[in-house]
Amino acid sequence: MPSFDTVSEANMVEVKNAIDQANKEISNRFDFKGSDARIEQKEHELTAFADAEFQLEQLRDVMLNKLTKRGVDVRFLDNGKIEKIGGDKIKQVIKIKNGIQGDDAKKIVRVIKDSKIKVQATIQGDAVRVSGAKRDDLQATMALLKKDIKDLPLEFNNFRD
Repeated sequence: MPSFDTVSEANMVEVKNAIDQANKEISNRFDFKGSDARIEQKEHELTAFADAEFQLEQLRDVMLNKLTKRGVDVRFLDNGKIEKIGGDKIKQVIKIKNGIQGDDAKKIVRVIKDSKIKVQATIQGDAVRVSGAKRDDLQATMALLKKDIKDLPLEFNNFRD
């Protein structure tokens, strides 16, 4: 029975490359001279350090620009609160979303069921597996999800015939 998985995963290699490029640009920019502005990455978490809130905004703009050029959807980023750390320095933790959360998975299943396309959708961990008798139904389901689910960066993989 043909099937595919609907997932929401950032390409972490491209994220790392984009962060490296952003740090390189920040170290060379005149408006960041003498400051401790940088972005650090740990697994699925980015931490942006800056001297002032304006610099933090500039830092984020550079980072988003680099991520976009590398083909990483910025909807994966979840900005945290801006925190003060020693002196006049500030930091912001930015989480990288990975996987489809429970509520979003239920929303995807509901959209598929309401469409009356002859496919079955099941939640499997942080992915939604869609299976049906015809490839055309699966392709119609992919098009439907791309059109209806705007708040999640969805990818379709593991397509089996």
